[in-house]
Amino acid sequence: MRRQAGRPGVVATVIMGAILALVLSSSAATAKSKHPHVLLVGTYHGQAGQYKTIQAAVNAAQPGDWILVAPGDYHERADHRHKHGPQPSDTPAGVIITKPGIHLRGMSRNRVIVDGTLPGTGKPCSSAAARQDFGVKDSSSNALGRNGIVVWKTDGVEIDNLTTCNFLNGSGRSGNEIWWNGGDGSGKIGLGAFRGTYLNATSTYYSGTDTAAAYGIFSSNASGPGVWDHTYASNFDDSNYYIGACQQVCNQILNHSWSQYSALGYSGTNAGGPLLIENSEFDHNKDGFDTNSQNNDDAPSPQDGACPNNGTSSITHTYSCWVFRNNYVHDNNNPNVPGAGVAAAGPVGTGMSISGGRDNTVVGNRFVNNGAWGIVLVPYPDTETPPDNAPACRGGINTGPPSNGCLYDDWGNAILNNSFKNNGFFGNDTNGDIGEITSTSAPTNCFHGNVEEGGGTVTTSPAGLQQSKPTCNRQTVPPDPNPSMVNQIACDSQFFAGLVPGGSSPCTPGSTYPRQSQVVMHPLPHGLKSMPHVCAGVPVNAWCPPKSQDPDRDGDVDGPGQA
Repeated sequence: MRRQAGRPGVVATVIMGAILALVLSSSAATAKSKHPHVLLVGTYHGQAGQYKTIQAAVNAAQPGDWILVAPGDYHERADHRHKHGPQPSDTPAGVIITKPGIHLRGMSRNRVIVDGTLPGTGKPCSSAAARQDFGVKDSSSNALGRNGIVVWKTDGVEIDNLTTCNFLNGSGRSGNEIWWNGGDGSGKIGLGAFRGTYLNATSTYYSGTDTAAAYGIFSSNASGPGVWDHTYASNFDDSNYYIGACQQVCNQILNHSWSQYSALGYSGTNAGGPLLIENSEFDHNKDGFDTNSQNNDDAPSPQDGACPNNGTSSITHTYSCWVFRNNYVHDNNNPNVPGAGVAAAGPVGTGMSISGGRDNTVVGNRFVNNGAWGIVLVPYPDTETPPDNAPACRGGINTGPPSNGCLYDDWGNAILNNSFKNNGFFGNDTNGDIGEITSTSAPTNCFHGNVEEGGGTVTTSPAGLQQSKPTCNRQTVPPDPNPSMVNQIACDSQFFAGLVPGGSSPCTPGSTYPRQSQVVMHPLPHGLKSMPHVCAGVPVNAWCPPKSQDPDRDGDVDGPGQA
């Protein structure tokens, strides 16, 4: 949340990936017709490159060039050198890319570190307070915070095989480790195709919400096609992955990703179809996965996964082009994570939240060991101030005084052929595998083919959802306000407590949910796989010799193996 099933699907994924490759190569070719250069940063296998910093290579590169980065700890500081480039000065970044078709690739995923901490000796990604870099000051002498790598309003940029850490929040638009930014706050699309693979994004530092790292891997104001593949993110006070401001047509794939230890494992505010999240793992977050509608984002609300122009999805063969499939969502029971704003109100113990979202398909996933609910579908009452010059309530229902909030109901969602195990073990009323609250007469959510692993019956609130709403025909059905579940969601999330300073959301007597005792920051897991062939696609250069010398094109002329 921003603060301010079959072979046809496989074919669709392959087609979208092929289209992306063509668009990326076309962007590079159009931007620069001559043969691309390869710029080398650092020293690799004893061979020194031409540049000591990534930003220096970016500055020297021409559209379509390759930048290879040797293992090392890179404290990039473009923002401190006042080289904001064309992007606004309140969007500071260590590395700024504004040229189309650039390929930025580390030679080792875990050992090429773009480090947001202060330069100096010591361990990379230090958690020490004295080592943190809070950025340059704004006009009021407040630290702006920092972003890691920002791709600003330019197409065809690929970032591969590296780690970013400790780029922290501040008074600016900051706290994002890697950001494909097509014009945050503009309400317009300013970026097309992009790709990120074999990336890590994390933070080791927490000392309150004002300076916490906010987001791991982020895209906004982009029309795609975009792909994030083989990525890992953890320890953020909003979400590990964020997709938004894409004018409801995101055209993006999140694949083979692993999301841990954050307030939200994923957030997709007003992020509509076509959007595909597959083959990924969301665990040990407070709320594993959330897609929601909000009136304060600079994309049109609500969140709606319907295919553009009343089309039909090649994956679902229905009206729904937003698909969450073949994912493993488990053990999202962690209150001891960073958390700020509305993201902090994600209900602990929840695998997946569809909050005021519509026309999404959730198919063929596993939901295991989520203590409150495996999946919840709930309305979202947005009480925040909308953007400048925006309607008071876009795509929702104005609730009137005193809050004048904007209520987004959930409808048209399909929960199909998922498996569940040991969800709802907190044992509060309505806790279980699936919970639904609806507040208006609207197109039905539908539920069928869901099973309990090891036998038994899928538990739902209200009871019998698979019997009462099995058909995905968008037929209008009466609301089901489900007051018992409303009480439990309010108790768990403490959402309404944030509306009044010092307030709280009362809990039904006997209801208990885990509460935060301290924030625990977790290290990166060992053994996150680097690109198997780090020289694949790279023009011949000193670090990537011809195939005759390096048959595997893995950057190691001494023999096979990962770089």
